[in-house]
Amino acid sequence: MNEAIDIHASSAATLDTRLARFALREVRAGEACVSYREAAAQEANGNEALPLVLLHGIGSGAASWVQQFEALGQARRVLAWDAPGYGASTPVASASPVAADYARVLLDWFDAVGVARCVLVGHSLGAIIAGAFAAAHPQRVSALLLISPADGYGAADPQARAEKRDARLAMLAELGPQGLAEKRSANMLSPHASDEARAWVRWNMARVIPHGYAQATHLLANADLAADLAQCAARVPMAVAVGAQDTITPPAACERLAQIAQAPFATIARAGHAGYIEQPEAYNALIDTFCRQHQPIQQSQGIIQK
Repeated sequence: MNEAIDIHASSAATLDTRLARFALREVRAGEACVSYREAAAQEANGNEALPLVLLHGIGSGAASWVQQFEALGQARRVLAWDAPGYGASTPVASASPVAADYARVLLDWFDAVGVARCVLVGHSLGAIIAGAFAAAHPQRVSALLLISPADGYGAADPQARAEKRDARLAMLAELGPQGLAEKRSANMLSPHASDEARAWVRWNMARVIPHGYAQATHLLANADLAADLAQCAARVPMAVAVGAQDTITPPAACERLAQIAQAPFATIARAGHAGYIEQPEAYNALIDTFCRQHQPIQQSQGIIQK
């Protein structure tokens, strides 16, 4: 037991040290406050790369992308928000929100931080928000990468939607964020994940705010990502990727979304749902290549530094 505690404490300390380079910021976005983290490429690079924006999933936050800040922030501006109701971000007004509610806040945040156009990456629930945003504002999205996208249950039978929603809400009420992290975080990763990756996922999940998580649960029940991707198919370049051992959004379900989006599809070996945490080198290379395909950097640089 003491050894396990030492591992967890050491991992948290390491993460805190690394996160300190990308301090939490807050900005007024329309009527809301949005907290976020940012890595800005050195101006001396002289490149004209579009910003990269990263949207986290339901049990996570901006801090989960630290390994992407470290690697990808060397070549371009990289931003990750705390979605409404997460971190210090103002919750959306509706008790049972839809994707458009979050997309409106995302638009206001883009305006507030000076992102006119970007490469947008959405993970899991973040893919739902990213898809809704791209469908409503395709001119603001150079390209859209969906990682282990959650489709949502908006197209399902109303009873099935209610059952999925209420089961997750009951789990939150019973366990709370800390208990949720202890019981559920392992499902986010493959059997190959390191102890450090497992500790990082727990760290993020334990910090969710119950009200924001409950709103996100309603969003998941109400959303229909497939419908938004169908709208984007001819207007925004897209790609879909998933961990080969993702049991939350399995490869077959993600491949179906890729077909609807008319987008390339890739599986990442030895990765689960939170693949970008447990296999950062593979996901950093995936994201970096996607960015360069859709907005090449002016000056020749190495792909990324590890």
